[in-house]
Order: sequence, then C-alpha cells, then structure tokens
Amino acid sequence: MKWKDWDANLKVRLIGEFFVNLLFWMFFPFMAIYFSDEMGKTTAGILLVLSQVVGVITNLVGGYCADKYGRKKMMVISAWGQAATFIFFCLANSPWLDSPILTFIAFSALGLFGSLYWPASHAMIADVVEEKHRSEVFAVFYTSINISVVFGPVLGSIFFFSYRFELLLACLVVSVILAIVLAKYIRETVPVKREVLEKVGADKKWYEAMGEQLKDYRVIASDKLFLLFILAGILVAQTFMQMDLLLAVYTTEKVPEQSLFAIGNWDISLTGEKVFGYLISLNGLMVALCTVWMAKWMNRFKEGRVFIFSALLYGVSMLVFGSTTMMWVLFGAMVIFTTAELMVVGIQESFISKLAPENMRGQYFAAAGLRFTIGRTIAPISIPLTMWIGFENTFYLLFALAVISAGIYYFMFRAFDKKVQSQSKVEKEKETSAEPALS
Repeated sequence: MKWKDWDANLKVRLIGEFFVNLLFWMFFPFMAIYFSDEMGKTTAGILLVLSQVVGVITNLVGGYCADKYGRKKMMVISAWGQAATFIFFCLANSPWLDSPILTFIAFSALGLFGSLYWPASHAMIADVVEEKHRSEVFAVFYTSINISVVFGPVLGSIFFFSYRFELLLACLVVSVILAIVLAKYIRETVPVKREVLEKVGADKKWYEAMGEQLKDYRVIASDKLFLLFILAGILVAQTFMQMDLLLAVYTTEKVPEQSLFAIGNWDISLTGEKVFGYLISLNGLMVALCTVWMAKWMNRFKEGRVFIFSALLYGVSMLVFGSTTMMWVLFGAMVIFTTAELMVVGIQESFISKLAPENMRGQYFAAAGLRFTIGRTIAPISIPLTMWIGFENTFYLLFALAVISAGIYYFMFRAFDKKVQSQSKVEKEKETSAEPALS
C-alpha cells in the first residue's frame, strides 16, 4: 500500500505519534532509576506495581470506550489528558519544586491515558484500512515506534539526568500540538452499526464492560494446556519485563564509567546511565531490523522448540547481565536477550489460534494478554529484591524462573502434540468407517 493511498487520518497520526513516542522513550526507561534514587528501592518497587495495576484496569475498558464513544473522541481526550498530566510532571521536576510523589502520580496518569489511547488508535487503523493491507500499515506504525526506541534512550541518557525539566517541557508542548492536530485534522471512523451498538450496549456502564471481560478469562480454568501456556508466559515475562526496571537500576549503580571508543586522543566514555540508554537502543535497532527475517527463520522449526529455546536464552541473558559490569559484555547479553524476544514474535498469535476453539478465539486472545498484564504487574518487585537478596541473587532467581518456564513449555507441548495426534487418529477412524457406507 503506497503512501499516497493512505488515509489522511493515518498520515497525520504517524507523524505526530512518532515525535510523542520519541520523547516518551527519552524519559520512560529511566523512571525506575529516578524512583529508586528518590524514594528507595522498596518504595519504588511498590509504587511501580501500583502504577501497573492502574494500567491493567484501564486496559480492560479501553476497547469498550473506543467502541461506545468513538475512536477520535477517545484519542483526543487521551491526548489532552496526557498534555494536562505533563503540566504536573514538569512542575514536579522544575526549578521551583522537586516532588517524587507528584512525579509518580503524573507518571501513573500518563499510563492511564495511554491505556485509553492505544485501543482507539489500533481500532481506527482497522476502520480505515482494507484487511489485505492492515498488516502492512500496522508494521509501519510498529517500525516507527522502534525507531523511537533506537534514538530515544540514547538522547534520554543525556537529557533526563541533566535537563529533565526542559525535556518534560518539550513533552508538554508536543502533547498539546498532537491534541490540537488530532482534534482538527482527523475524522471519526467508528462504524455506526446496529451490531456494534448491541455489542457495546447503549446503557452499559464501564464497570459492567470490565466485569464481562473478566468473565471471559474463565476460559483459562477450563483448558489445562492454555493454563500452562499462560503460566509459562508469566514466568518468562519476569525476565523480559526487567529491561527498564532491574537492568536500569543495575547499570546505574554497578556499571562504572568506561570507554566506548578510543582513537588516539579521541575518547568516548559512557557512564552507567548512558550504557543503559545504549542497551535499550540496541534492543530497538535489532527489533526494527531483524523481526521479519527472524520470524521467517523460526517458521522452519517446531513451535515447542522455539518457545523452550527462547525461554532458556532469556535465562542465559539474565546470568550474563548479573555477572559483569563490562560494557561490551553487557551489549552481548542484550543481543542474546533480543534474540530470545524475536524468536517468538511471529509465532505466538498463530499458536494461540491453534489452542483456541474457532468460536472462542476472541476470548483466548484476550486471556492470552494476561501473560503480559500479570507479568508486568509483578516485575517491579525485582527492584526491592536487590536490597533483600542482592543484585546477583536477583539475576539468579530470574534465570531460575526462565528455566522453570522452559520446563512448563516442554510438558505443555508434549501434551499438545499428543492431543493433536489423538484428534488426527479419531478423524482418520471416522473417514475409514465412512468409506464403506459411501461405496
């Protein structure tokens, strides 16, 4: 699908959201460091868990709001909400005030408005793009985000610690511009159809929609294979969710200033904070460049082996991260970490669709999201853990969780293969028994 054929809504959003994402990635990865320094690791861990709980709740109603109130309306409300939040974010980190508590409230509010924005954003793409072109358009938006991930943390490692107020002020200005542009230049795309209204319910309250979605998760309890898949996903999520949590605090506290390149008298040195920024950028660069290639390569292997090996690689990366403070070894660990991430990107959804009965795929996909929802909620506990058992033992614990996850995947896929073979055998027997009748 060529750029000239894109809907004007998408063109406006792609450009605007790129700059918002770029600024977002200039401060977001460093918030765990900020809260740990300002409030202590125990308090920071508890507060980050609470901020994730807020995101979980709003995620449950984000799609409902986008359907009932409209894509544009929810995006504009969310954009203005984020802009208003940045006012307090700036104030809490200004020359006149230094308030970690107000910073936490603003940070949590940003997550809330983001959880309302993105379901409407994704739904709008589905509204205005034909099905055959949707994956291509989603890929462009995904690439745009990853470009932000490449450059944002590197710039953030400079600006966040030295010019935080100015950085947040820039975020405020860009958020206001985006809100104005969305309000003025995009149109509403929500389909006004009877079946949509029946699905959402004209008189249904937001908490009723949330309750109905929670009921859909009961599907987990009735499918043991799917339950194992969710459990393994939650355990391995404790490793890859640490990228902007444990890894951020570890590199800041333990990694000394080192030389990145030295040629004659020209020397580029990086502090621990800047090393962390480069690590995040390396992850984003690999994801942007290698996702499609890795997905095609992984399709050659059995799904079970891919999930198991990915979990083990996550575990290995945790061991390497926790055993060194050498910059280049840390970069090597990030390559292992990102390889583990890319291995399962292309096969997760397809495997979920195999597990799900055809008439329950929506519920299964919704419930599968619990791997990340619960994983993201639990992950910040790693920060106070470093005080209770130390950095090294925390990384060992994450390695153990990844190995346990690989073990669960092993037993789950063995059971899944037996189930598929059994179903195949039954179908063949039915075909065999039907042949004489046909003759």
